[in-house]
Amino acid sequence: MIEKIQAFFERQAFGVCSWWGEKLGLKSSRIRLFFIYLSFLTLGSPLIVYLIMAFVLEHKYWFKMKPKRTIWDI
Repeated sequence: MIEKIQAFFERQAFGVCSWWGEKLGLKSSRIRLFFIYLSFLTLGSPLIVYLIMAFVLEHKYWFKMKPKRTIWDI
């Protein structure tokens, strides 16, 4: 039962921890623990950062820079 709940939350999460895990070469569970511990120590402010990162990852196509066109592209 606990494994089902854990799998549900891992699938439904924004993917921020797994993205950081891939980039840094760490387990996503370690990064989740880091966010949890840091949230307790700083009274929840990393949750705001986490939500901002989740928004950026969900809408990263908005933030991609379009390549500049030169005269040679015409």
